[in-house]
Order: sequence, then structure tokens, then C-alpha cells
Amino acid sequence: MKLVSAVRRRWHAPGGYRQVLAMAIPLVLSTGSWTLQGFINRMFLSWSSPESLAAAMPAGMVNGTILNLFIATASYVSTFVAQYHGAGRDERVGSTVWQALPISLFAALLNLALIPAAPAFFRWVGHPAGVQAQEVVLFRILCLGAFPVVMFNAFSGMLSGLGKTTPILVVTLSAMSLNVLLDWLLIFGHAGLPKMGIAGAGWASVASGCAQLICYAVILFRRRYRGPYLMLRWRPDAKALGSLLRYGFPSGVQFFIDMTGFTVFLLLVGRLGRNELAATNLAFNVNTIAFMPMFGIGITVSVLVGQALGRNDPRLARHSVRSAFGLAAIYMTTVAALFVVIPRAFIFPFAAASDPKEFGPIADVAVVLLRFVAVYTLFDSLNIIFSSAIKGAGDTRFVMWMILCMCLGILVVPSFIAVTRFSAGIYACWAIASLYVIALGLAFLLRYRSGRWEHMRVIEMPAAR
Repeated sequence: MKLVSAVRRRWHAPGGYRQVLAMAIPLVLSTGSWTLQGFINRMFLSWSSPESLAAAMPAGMVNGTILNLFIATASYVSTFVAQYHGAGRDERVGSTVWQALPISLFAALLNLALIPAAPAFFRWVGHPAGVQAQEVVLFRILCLGAFPVVMFNAFSGMLSGLGKTTPILVVTLSAMSLNVLLDWLLIFGHAGLPKMGIAGAGWASVASGCAQLICYAVILFRRRYRGPYLMLRWRPDAKALGSLLRYGFPSGVQFFIDMTGFTVFLLLVGRLGRNELAATNLAFNVNTIAFMPMFGIGITVSVLVGQALGRNDPRLARHSVRSAFGLAAIYMTTVAALFVVIPRAFIFPFAAASDPKEFGPIADVAVVLLRFVAVYTLFDSLNIIFSSAIKGAGDTRFVMWMILCMCLGILVVPSFIAVTRFSAGIYACWAIASLYVIALGLAFLLRYRSGRWEHMRVIEMPAAR
């Protein structure tokens, strides 16, 4: 009875389970749909050829590593919006959001400049020739979609910062449906269209990004947003841009470093052979089914912490974080158990239309890798919840430096030495990656418990009277 009473109190209290879930469910479904989109994309490519499956994640991660530097910087507007909204200063929202425009333009120019370098880069990586060729094709196409992806993430950040998460879900599900349809049409050449293979997957992703930008623009330029938040009264604001870069750029660097680390890890695993690379791609892809919804909870934590601190109420922020962590722990424990008990159920969709002789050895390795995922995914929940909490306050530099130090010291350098000097196998590499995730989760938990974040703000606070 005491436990039931405690859960009921936590459910109804400010910052309780009900408030967290009300904001988180649309975001969890949105981030989960990103996962489903990638899952279906790679499933289609696995039906196309093993080379396509092996090439999809390295090319996507190299592009994503670069792009996420700008996406995370631009989408950090959600923290500014949350704190301004919590402080009752909605007139500052529109100006802050539009500071993502120059960031998006710069991202587009940089990605265009990288297109000619793609063949030399993937040749230097040293993957098999058939995989290399497809990596180049996919990377070049994805580079063309930089501007809409960065800008629509800023628009999405405004809505999440305001706590308006249902429109995000509607836009994301619509874009996912478009992406999957175009994948099916363009990869396999249905409905009279040319069979494009991995290039079709790339063009489907670019079209989906453009569609999301258009949808968010239509939503945010409606009267209910352009009025109170002054969405149409934008002008250059060096101070606002400087503030976004001061706090948002470390967040972008954090994602850049983390993705760079895992991209280097993936490229090193590719040296072990096609099957090892394909099995790692498969395991990472299955992992995203569990992990990506956690990003939705992480965004919720950042927004609730930002709104509470905007009201100068750290106690409410702590309540929100505890509620979110309780929900995340239940979810991740369940998923980890499923990875151990029924791993082949997650692999089956990839095997459905693949050559059994070619795919069988890949699946056998992937089953073992999912046991590594089951172990480190529990600590990943610490990573997401507590890093999101302190970033919602503005503690982005600590997150950046911690990830830099651990990425180099625990993931990249040990993996490089293990593969190049000691000819380590796939399981030794995955043990290193698991240790990295575990260490990060514990580090962010300790930083959160220090309480320093409670005194941080990203917005200018009014002088006390």
C-alpha cells in the first residue's frame, strides 16, 4: 500500500510521472519513428545486397557526425525557449529561434564543400571496394540535405521548448511515412521508377528533410505562434546569436565528438571484414530501436528543467528529473531483458528476404553483440537523463569536455590500438565500446548529484528588486 500511495503521489505531483509522460510520449513516439525509419531503410538495403547494408551506416554516420555539430547547436534553442517561456518572456522566443538560420546556411555550405572529398576519404578508410563505392554515393546525396535538416530541428526545438510536443509527432510521422514510401519506390524501382539501390535511400532521406522544414514553417507562421512569440519580427541579433553559440555550440561539439568516436569505432570494425561490419551495423540498428525513444525523454528532461529554472524553481526541476529517470529505468531494463532472451526476434526482419548462406554468419555474430547492448544500455539511460538535465540548465561545457576526454581515452585510442596493434576481434572491440558508455553514464550522474546546475541559466535574468 505504501508503494502504491507513493506512486500515486508521484503521478499527480508537479514534475511527476503524469506531467513527464504528457510531454514525453509525443517526443518518444517521434524519436521512435526516426528509429523505425532507419530500421526500415536498412532492412530494405539488406534485401538489396550485403554491400548496401554494410555501407549504409558508415556513410550515414560520417554525414551525421558532421551534421549533428550544427543540428545540436541549432536545436539548443529549445533550452532558451524553455527558460524564456518559464520566465514569462515569450517575446524573446522568435528572435532566438531565427538565430539558427545562419547556422543552417553555414552547415549547407560546408556539406557541399565535402562532396568532392568523399571518394578519397572512403578509399582511405579501407573498406572493401564494393562497400566503398556505395558509401560514396550515399554520403554525397545526404550532404545535399544539410540546410533543411538543421533548420527544421531549430523549429522543432521551439515547439518542444514551449511544451507543444504533439505537432512534432504529427510532422515526424508524416515525414517518416513519406521516407518509407520513397525508400520502397526508389531502392527497388517500383511504380515504373528506376531501381536506384542505396542512392534511392539517400534521395528519400533528403526529400523527407525538406518536407519536415515546410511543415514546421506552416505551423509556426500561423497566428497562434507568430503573434505572442513574434515569429515574423526577426532581425539580426548578434547578442542572441552569441548566446546560442556560447551554450549551443558545446552541445553540438558534444554530439560531434560522440558520433565521431562511434564512427571511428565503426570504421575500425570495418577492417575486420564485411561480416563483422554488417553485424555491427545490424546490432547498432537494433539498439536504436531501444535507444532513440530515450532521446524523447531526454528532450523532455531538458525542457522541464529549463522551464523550472526559468521560474527559479530548482526543486521542481529535481522532481521532474527523478520522475523521468524512474520511467526510463523501467523501459530500458525491459528492453535489455528482451535483447538477452529473444535476440533473434530483432534480427528476423533483416533475414526475411536475405540470402540465408550470406546472412547466417552475420546474424550469429549480431546475437552476441546484442548481449553487449543489453549491458551498456542500462547505463545509457543514466547518460541520457542526467546529461539532458544539466544541459537544460546550461552546463553544456562540462558535457562537452567529459565526452571528449572519455571518447579519446576509453573508446577511440583503445579501439585503434586493439585493432591495429593486437589484431583484436569483434568482441574485444565491443567490450571497449561498452566500457565507454558505462563510464559516461556514471560521470553524468555524479555531475548531476553535485547540484551545480541548479544555479545556472542561459538567459539574462531580471535584476532582483
